[in-house]
Amino acid sequence: MLPIPTRFALVAGRGEGLKPLAAFDNALLDAGIGNLNLIRVSSILPPGAQRMERLVIPPGSLVPAAYGTVTSTEPGEIIAAAVAVGLAPPSYGIIMEHAGRTTRDEAARIVREMLAAAFAARNMELAVTEVKAVEHKVVHTGCALAAVLLWY
Repeated sequence: MLPIPTRFALVAGRGEGLKPLAAFDNALLDAGIGNLNLIRVSSILPPGAQRMERLVIPPGSLVPAAYGTVTSTEPGEIIAAAVAVGLAPPSYGIIMEHAGRTTRDEAARIVREMLAAAFAARNMELAVTEVKAVEHKVVHTGCALAAVLLWY
């Protein structure tokens, strides 16, 4: 059984590269998580998890993360990614993510809407919302990424 994370952080980054994977790697580096191994998880934040501005995680660690990412090879295209965390203390929280060919503000609006809908579907009252979003104008091959990292 894996331990339940006790801390979380919202991060976002953008990057350019010669190929999509290089752009993704550069977005990870820009977000400050380029030396971690992300394990993609779905949308539940453990009860009592504390928000941290920054998590200190050893390089190479396996890190649970809910994230959205978009890559484009269309020069001049605007791409964006956003994550939102909704809290309902003392219960668990919910994470939503979105990435696409849109603006930062639109991506942020979409994750807020999805968060409200997820809380409504669970008959829970949304007490606190936190959003992190990023936008990128593609030069050659670009990537935008937003993530919620979960840690111990």
